[in-house]
Amino acid sequence: MDRFFGCYKWSHQLRDTIIRETGLPVSFGLSANKTVAKVATGEAKPNGELFVQHNRVMPFLAPLSIRKIPMIGEKTYINLRNLGIDKVRVLQQMPLEMMEKLLGQNGIMIWKKARGIDETPVYNQWEQKSMSSEHTFEQDTTDIRQIEKLITKMVEELCYDLRSSNKLTACITIKIRYSNFDTHSLQKKIPYTAFDHVLIHIARELFHKLYTRRMLIRLVGVRFSHLVNGAQQLNMFEDTAELANLYQTIDHIKRRFGRYAIQRAR
Repeated sequence: MDRFFGCYKWSHQLRDTIIRETGLPVSFGLSANKTVAKVATGEAKPNGELFVQHNRVMPFLAPLSIRKIPMIGEKTYINLRNLGIDKVRVLQQMPLEMMEKLLGQNGIMIWKKARGIDETPVYNQWEQKSMSSEHTFEQDTTDIRQIEKLITKMVEELCYDLRSSNKLTACITIKIRYSNFDTHSLQKKIPYTAFDHVLIHIARELFHKLYTRRMLIRLVGVRFSHLVNGAQQLNMFEDTAELANLYQTIDHIKRRFGRYAIQRAR
């Protein structure tokens, strides 16, 4: 990135895009490793950006309070303050052996962080805990048939995403926002599933329980949570092998021709 484009330029453009498209304040810190980047982000808040180049790491950290260093909690902070250590500069100047004697292995880690040393890798893997879909109407509505169709469509698409990720859900939540921006939600725990016909029925049921005020609706949303990895198990008394094969065929068509190539009739 730095060789061909520049990490700072990319980060700056990313922040500008988020601010322009959402209106939300965004801060970022960019530096040689996770520790310094985290500290820089804190210094850039509430709505700024800060790039600490590699050769400026020590001078950047030096005047800051030791509270700014990750791993220094309240107890460690008090112990260090009692020793007259209040700025990162003092930690940088202390011998490593002394820090180890005072705080053990934590002392070594704190000493390294104070000097901007952090060799822990950056991982981009994460375990998805939920998936959701929301729709804001161009005009607030009380058209129940339209809302039911939309909920069906959102559930169908989320179920396809579940099966494509080899995941199952055990909790479904319906969310509505009225024209006055009051927002309400209702959820239900269920046996693990990724079948459309099961979740669509539950989603509609939750919507009708939730929608009691007969006011104009501005937004409706569906959320699956309590996700686990796994394949759908057939219900011995209700599901059939033909039903499982049908879902496999539908998913195959969507993968080949696009996720909207085949949909439920409304």
